[in-house]
Amino acid sequence: MTGHDAPVLAAGCVLWRRSPDDGTLEICLVHRPKYDDWSHPKGKLKRGEDPLAGALREVREETGHHCAPGPALSELRYVAHGRPKRVSYWAAEATGGTFVPSDEVDRILWLPPATARARLTYPHDRPLVDQLLAVVPA
Repeated sequence: MTGHDAPVLAAGCVLWRRSPDDGTLEICLVHRPKYDDWSHPKGKLKRGEDPLAGALREVREETGHHCAPGPALSELRYVAHGRPKRVSYWAAEATGGTFVPSDEVDRILWLPPATARARLTYPHDRPLVDQLLAVVPA
């Protein structure tokens, strides 16, 4: 495989917390103005970076939140911008932090699972919500 054919390796988390209001499960989605999309926090791995370490770094960079990683979820494979992409995901509980808008991510939302599933731009991201619900008690 040449460098151009090799998949882009990325990692991210389905970030969750208990609502400060009523203790129900909420999932964090990020909005990227460049693509005008809603997705789970994720990003490309640095060369040689451990996927889980990269996932936690991306959550911190995109949401401002630290998190405690939980079980591994699916690895998604799809084509993005003409290149194959492979994204590893983990469930992760937010443990604190403050969101600061940036050029990359201008908004985040904490949503109930059904609302988060409906808000996600890409259908391939939706099963991750169901996988999270299977490992985190609602």
